[in-house]
Amino acid sequence: MTSNGTILSVDGLKTYFHTEDGVVKAVDGISFELKKGETLGIVGESGSGKSVSNLSIMRLIPEPPGEIVAGEIVFDGIDVRGLSIDDVRKIRGRRIAMIFQDPMTSLNPFLKISKQLTEVTVLHLGHTKQQAREHAITMLKLVGISDAEQRIDSYPHEFSGGMRQRVMIAMALSCDPELLIADEPTTALDVTIQAQILELIKDLKARMGTSVILITHDLGVVAGMTDKIIVMYAGKVFEQAPTRELFKTPANPYTKGLLKSVPDPAHEQGKELYQIPGLPPDVAHLPPGCPFAPRCSRAEDICHSEFPPFVEINKDHHSLCHFANDVYAESKSEVAK
Repeated sequence: MTSNGTILSVDGLKTYFHTEDGVVKAVDGISFELKKGETLGIVGESGSGKSVSNLSIMRLIPEPPGEIVAGEIVFDGIDVRGLSIDDVRKIRGRRIAMIFQDPMTSLNPFLKISKQLTEVTVLHLGHTKQQAREHAITMLKLVGISDAEQRIDSYPHEFSGGMRQRVMIAMALSCDPELLIADEPTTALDVTIQAQILELIKDLKARMGTSVILITHDLGVVAGMTDKIIVMYAGKVFEQAPTRELFKTPANPYTKGLLKSVPDPAHEQGKELYQIPGLPPDVAHLPPGCPFAPRCSRAEDICHSEFPPFVEINKDHHSLCHFANDVYAESKSEVAK
């Protein structure tokens, strides 16, 4: 960990996929820092590059067709890009762990939960089979699975969606990782189970001091969970700011569109919910200028011809927009009303 407490530093990361339709720039030059004990939210529509960014950090991009073409990934002073695959495996699962989107496809349906939970601690912590089993039972109890001594010998299909997600969290936390990446951990779960899973991650983070990256398309999920947020679109960081500031005074039209799309309990009955017009662009064939310009209500000629600058609103708040300061001023005036 660096002297300022930074445990993960990503600088200029570019991950491209080579396809028959051309080069897909799934992640195109993103940068951020995460300090020990912090929670970072990464939000954006589907296809914005959220998951690919974090699979790149884990060195899980399939090569080919994928390739990390540029950028630095520094974890606790270690250049992850420069490591051999064997050395990456020593970190992956042990010091950096990931909760994947779909627990049904992430868990092997042919193996009992006991086998899948114990192999990680046998490999990384040197546990005997008995020690690994006892540790796995403890972890299942920790994530709220009752009758853990009996349930550990069940197969994944014998668990509900929420319980499978808890098993994935238990597996990810088995080695007390310093960084937990949670990729859409509440996808396809009902709202009650969603709240339980998020509260569980929050509680475990507080107990273990783990740093967390929470990936989601739902701004409502990150509101009470994160210290700062990155908003991604078309493989780029469109806005980054402390969570409270981003919700209160967004400085990017795309962020404002996402915030307006969040259902509001005070929403007028019979009135349609807001949605951003159009669809996200094809990142293999991006339009000239700002990628969001074709969908942006305040786009001007410059937006369609010139790529926008990454404007500094303040030292912790940046926005990729030609009119970032104007959008920020509008947000401030809306708050004042």
